[in-house]
Amino acid sequence: MIDTSMQTNVKSAPLLPLTTTLGTVHIAVTDRARALAIWQDVVGLELLAESGGALTMGAGGKPLIVLETGATAPVTPRSIGLYHVAIHVPQRADLAQMTVRAMQRNVRISPTDHLVSEAIYLWDLDGNGIEITFETPWRGSLGDPDKGETYAITADGKPHSGRDPIDLDGLLAELGAQPVLAARMPAGTRIGHVHVHVKDLHQAMGFYRDVIGFAGFLLIDSFGMGDVGLDYMPHTLAFNVWSGPNATLPAAGTAGLRWFTIVLPDAATLDQVRARLQQAGAPIEALGNSIETQDPSGNRIQIMVSD
Repeated sequence: MIDTSMQTNVKSAPLLPLTTTLGTVHIAVTDRARALAIWQDVVGLELLAESGGALTMGAGGKPLIVLETGATAPVTPRSIGLYHVAIHVPQRADLAQMTVRAMQRNVRISPTDHLVSEAIYLWDLDGNGIEITFETPWRGSLGDPDKGETYAITADGKPHSGRDPIDLDGLLAELGAQPVLAARMPAGTRIGHVHVHVKDLHQAMGFYRDVIGFAGFLLIDSFGMGDVGLDYMPHTLAFNVWSGPNATLPAAGTAGLRWFTIVLPDAATLDQVRARLQQAGAPIEALGNSIETQDPSGNRIQIMVSD
């Protein structure tokens, strides 16, 4: 088995093609109506299909989230699994539209300015984490506080916390003087990143960077967080140890992450990923033309080739 967990140089170029994307994220929920109250009415995803208790939600006809109803209990606190799934919108006004939908329904949100993105955080009624994101990489970059760098610095060289609250008045001004409110997210909305709880940061970095093949971006021990991606910020996958060193997988049947999907551009890339998984001793299950594996903490991942 390859041990990539203790490599000190986190940053790297991606092994995966830059056309790699994230596909559907499968999330268990307890109840159909309670799930749709957030994912459809607040987030703004459209119910594209429904079959056997699975609700396929998307935007512009593209599937993004599959909600699997019938979970026996809400999300287990302080467990391995989903921290949040980030749905990236194409325009800042789309972020404002979602904010209005939440405010109209008295749903608690946390608007946060990360400099390289603006994010609205919320939770569904089972405790599944959701982030709605508008990417703004031109505004600045992120550094590594463990190396004495400022966590975020603006394009003109000024320090930024990376966690400032968003000016909601300024955000809502994106809708204009006579706003036309939208019930659903627009075409072009996509799964931007997935953020999971893990047991060990360095182990997770070694897996997602050296085995799956994303570029290493940051691993900040003082924050308890790391992230990987392709060729630009923000990240594609993030991981944290905020559930604690003794976190375990939740009991079967509870709400939370079932799996997330990585979509590769061609079969040759899938063969390369499979070979790295085999060499690392990671579990591999064949699923037709795709494979399923798990990160070292047990988070499930399906890897497939784009249609």
